[in-house]
Amino acid sequence: YVPPQVKKAQETLDDKKREELGRLKKMVNGLINRLSEPNLSSISGQLEDLYMANSRKDMNETLTDILMNACVSAVAMPARLMMEHVLLVSVLHHNVGIEVGAHFLEAVVKKFDEVCKSDAEGKECENLLALIAHLYNFHVVHSLLIFDILKKLVSTFTEREIELILFLLKNVGFSLRKDDAMSLKELITEAQRKANTADKKLQDQTRVRFMLETMLALRNNDMRKIPGYDPEPVEKLRKLQRTLVHSSSSGKETQLRVSLESLLSADRVGRWWIVGSSWSGTPMINDTNSKAQQKLHIGKMNSKIMELARKQRMNTDIRRSIFCVLMTSEDFLDAFEKLLK
Repeated sequence: YVPPQVKKAQETLDDKKREELGRLKKMVNGLINRLSEPNLSSISGQLEDLYMANSRKDMNETLTDILMNACVSAVAMPARLMMEHVLLVSVLHHNVGIEVGAHFLEAVVKKFDEVCKSDAEGKECENLLALIAHLYNFHVVHSLLIFDILKKLVSTFTEREIELILFLLKNVGFSLRKDDAMSLKELITEAQRKANTADKKLQDQTRVRFMLETMLALRNNDMRKIPGYDPEPVEKLRKLQRTLVHSSSSGKETQLRVSLESLLSADRVGRWWIVGSSWSGTPMINDTNSKAQQKLHIGKMNSKIMELARKQRMNTDIRRSIFCVLMTSEDFLDAFEKLLK
């Protein structure tokens, strides 16, 4: 039973919160709508102020929703617009905190996985992939995630996946080669093997041949062989990024080294890449099995040590166990092994 006055107070609080969120959304939306390269500095500054004035959770959710609505549609988004939006996320990621980039990245990857499974028509998949590619270009995420996505696409290897592989390699291929040439080489070998074992109809397609040629051009570091490849816009925005990031951490140390699997299972196992958000998935300490095991372990200890533990006020099973291990170990290695057990 909730007393009427308490209920009324809760409703007033909820209405107030809703109103605040609506106002916040309107402000962020106004800033994102005006976003362009010349005013990126002032808009990122105003968003930083909003982060200082509001809760991080509200800001992250609002910003992610608005950016997703702006960048993910059924029609292909202009590359320039996409880059400017991701650059804004990157600047906030470095200046405000890594949870900004982490929240946006997780939302994009989950949406990408969902859209890929749904076989929806339109360019949503390409738009989401472009967001992930530029998050890598602007040092928000590590190449590990890009390789995971490429491996997943290569393992499926249908016409749609081939288009996505080409799209991703055109955007970040040479950066991947610079970051991890060995992994790229392995990926190219796997793609060639897949192409050779694919059915005849798929093998004869010009897109498959074009994809393999693109991969060979990447391996040989030959930029001329990739039509439409232009690294200049990304380089220009990277220079702008260096001027906008306050701290010296504009480099790769704030990159999120997170795998595709970790992002997709974040709700179940926690987010180890954000401080304080991880959860091991192991049963809680008060689990009956673990209690029984602890008691069993203690039972083996000698009564003299147990008496000593009691005198030292080791008043719980786990404390007594640790005390007994430390007192009875032969050396530090033995203690380490016993503590792990």
